[in-house]
Order: sequence, then structure tokens, then C-alpha cells
Amino acid sequence: MEKISGLFGPRKFYGTALAIAVPIMLQQLIQSLVSLIDNFMVSGLGDIPMSGVNVAGQVLFVFMVYLNAICMAGGIFMTQFFGAKDGEGMKQAFRFKLVMGLAAFVPFLLVCIVFPRQVLSLMLIGNEDAEAILDEGVKYINIVFFMGIPMTFSVCIASSLRDLGRVKIPLLVTVAATLTNTLFNWLLIYGNLGFPKLGVQGAALATVIARTVEFVIFIVIYIRTKPEFAVKLTRLFKIDRRLFRSILKKGSLVLFCEMVWVLSETITTAIYNGRGGADVVSGMAASFAVANLFFVAFGGIYSAVGVIIGKTLGEGKLEEARRQKTWLLSGAAVFGVFMTLFGLATTLLIPLVFGKLSADAVSICRSMVIMMSCFMPVWVYMNSQMAVARAGGDTAMGAYTDSAITIFIMLPMLFMLGFLTDIGPVAMYLGVKLLDVVKLIVFHIWLKKERWLKNLAKDQAG
Repeated sequence: MEKISGLFGPRKFYGTALAIAVPIMLQQLIQSLVSLIDNFMVSGLGDIPMSGVNVAGQVLFVFMVYLNAICMAGGIFMTQFFGAKDGEGMKQAFRFKLVMGLAAFVPFLLVCIVFPRQVLSLMLIGNEDAEAILDEGVKYINIVFFMGIPMTFSVCIASSLRDLGRVKIPLLVTVAATLTNTLFNWLLIYGNLGFPKLGVQGAALATVIARTVEFVIFIVIYIRTKPEFAVKLTRLFKIDRRLFRSILKKGSLVLFCEMVWVLSETITTAIYNGRGGADVVSGMAASFAVANLFFVAFGGIYSAVGVIIGKTLGEGKLEEARRQKTWLLSGAAVFGVFMTLFGLATTLLIPLVFGKLSADAVSICRSMVIMMSCFMPVWVYMNSQMAVARAGGDTAMGAYTDSAITIFIMLPMLFMLGFLTDIGPVAMYLGVKLLDVVKLIVFHIWLKKERWLKNLAKDQAG
């Protein structure tokens, strides 16, 4: 009994964790449901339009991962400054997020407007329907470019509110934005209520409109509530260079780790896409649209672990943080099993949502969803391990272990499977993802060294 009580914390502790995690998961679930509805509407246009949206969406995925990585880096310090009640430190962390987020606008412009076809074609090497898919993808990406700056501000404000444990406001804003997205998808993709029938371009316009609404609401909240991290835009560049360099030093490793991951996923997707025609691209895209319903676990668990551990470390309670780490990881293991069952249940949605796709696409989608569901215990636990490390500023764990395994083992294995065998995309995915079990074990050994057990707020004050 003593061993069990050491592994698991009291109910009140998990209640606090769930109070942070559940609204975030609900926010992401709503977004995922709307994304699923988007895919459902676009899939009605056929395999090729859906494939075009998916290929263009990979660029947005890379941009979004970059923004989230920057916000994670700033969030490491934001939560600890919050625990230390350091208002100026929180402002500096927010400035870091915005400045670094806006820095991505130029490459985003080049990809979306200047060289869209050249970039997207890299995702379709060897695909039988590449030219037709590219035509649809370019139409989509030329329009969604306009959501870049509004989304940057929205993500920075929303992540900062979550860093302070205020998770309900981003949830409510997401509800408003996603309802807007759904409405305009219905109006613009198929031309309902007298609106023009725009197909893929209609889906892109709906996304831009929804992101604009989200931006306006967040700016109003930001101005009226003036959260602790709020700064005037005229003072945005009043940066504490020493602290900025410190955040950048830690953040560069987070960014490196996340970008290695997203680029490896992009390369993986490109190799999958070359295993057939539009049926493979649309089937894989459909599977991730469904999987996003249970992938919501990652954001919720990551934020809950980061806020709880970061705040405790910022308060200087190192021994308590050590106990909380064990409790949170044990809870994550149990939660991962629950998410496997939830994931398997989502396969019931596939024939309802993607029934208009080809039979081959639907078969690929179902197989992928089943496989990803079975990996959920591993992935949830890994996300919790990463959140513990980063909460204490140990960004090296992801950069040196996760990225090294990805670069030196996973990618070579992927290229070998892709160019030396004729196995399908589902079997290929299984082969490379089995390496995540190895990552979990390496993370476990790394965390035992307790390089994460640090009060960053005190270090900066010193």
C-alpha cells in the first residue's frame, strides 16, 4: 500500500490537474470536431480536393508547431514567474513569445504566396495524381496565408492565459471561432443560402474568417482584463536582453526538438504519399482527422503537468515538485489506457464521416486509427515526461535524446522502408513508431538525473 500511495497522489491533486487539463482538452476537442467536419465537407468533393487541402495543411501544421514551440519556451519561464509572483518577468516572457512568433511571418509568406507549388510538390514526389492535387493545394494555401498574423497573436495570448492556469477563456473563444468556421464552411464550400460555391477556396476563406474572429475576441479580452503579462504594443520591444537570451537559450532547444519532430513527420508524410494515388493521401489525412479527437490528451496533459510543476518550482518547493512528478506520470499512464479505448471507439465515425471517399482510402483510414489508438499509453506518458523536463528548464532532454533518435535512427529506417521495400503506408508507420518505446525508456533514465528540478525564477533574480 505504501508503494501505491507513493506512485499516486491524493484525489484533490488529480482534481487540480484535471481542472487545468479538461478545459484545454475540450478546447482542442472542439477544434478537432470542427476539423473533422471540415474534412467531411471537403471529402464530399472527392479524393483529389481533400488531398490538396491536406498537403497544403502540412505547411500550416509546420507553422503552428513553430508557434507552439515558441510559446512552450516562453511558457517555461511564464509559469515559474507566475509562481514567484514576478509581474515583470511574465511580461518579458510574453514579449519573447510575440517577437519570436512574428519572426516566422517572412518564411510563411514565401511558402504560401511566392513558392507554394514548388514547396507543396515536395510532398507528392512519386504520387500518381500529383498535378491535380497541387492545383487544389495552391488554391487553398494562397488564401489561408492571411490568417498568419492574427493566429500568431491569438496563440500567444491563449498560451499565456493557460500558463497562468486560466484555461476557461481560451476554451470559450475557441467555441466561438469554431462555430464561425463551421458556419462559413457550410456556406462557402457548397454555396448554401445564396453564397457562392467555392469548394476548396471556400474552406480556406472559412478558416481565415474564423481566425480573424478569434483574434478580435482575444484582443478585446487582452485590453479589458489586462492580465499580468499584458504589455502595450508600443512597448513590445522593451526587452530585457539578458532574460531574452536566457529564454532563447532554453527555447532554442525546445524549438529544435519540435522542428525536428515536425519535419520528420512531414518527410514521413511525403514518403507515404508516394505509395499510391489520391486514395493514399486522402486516407492518411482522414485517419489523422479522426485521431485528433483523441490526440487532445497531449495538450491537456502537457499543460497540466507544466503548470503544476512549473508553479511549484517557481515557489521554491523542490521536494514537493519531486513528489508531484511521480504522481503526474502515474496518472498519465492510467489516462493513456483510457484514451486507447476512446480512440478505438472513434473508428465507428469513419463510415459516417468519410463514406464518400474511395474504399481504399476508408480502409487505410480505419487501419491507421486502430494503430494510433494502441500507441496512446506510450505517447501520453512521453508527453508527460517531456512536460516535466521542460517545466524545470531541462530542454536538453528533448533536443539530445528525442531528436537524436529521430535523426540518426528513425529517418534512415524510414528511407530504407520507403525506397527498398514495397510495404504500404500503414505498415511503414508502425515500423517507425515502435521507436517511441525506446524514447520512453531513455526519457525515464534521463529524468532520474533530476536536471529539471530547478527554480528558474530564483536563478534569474540572482
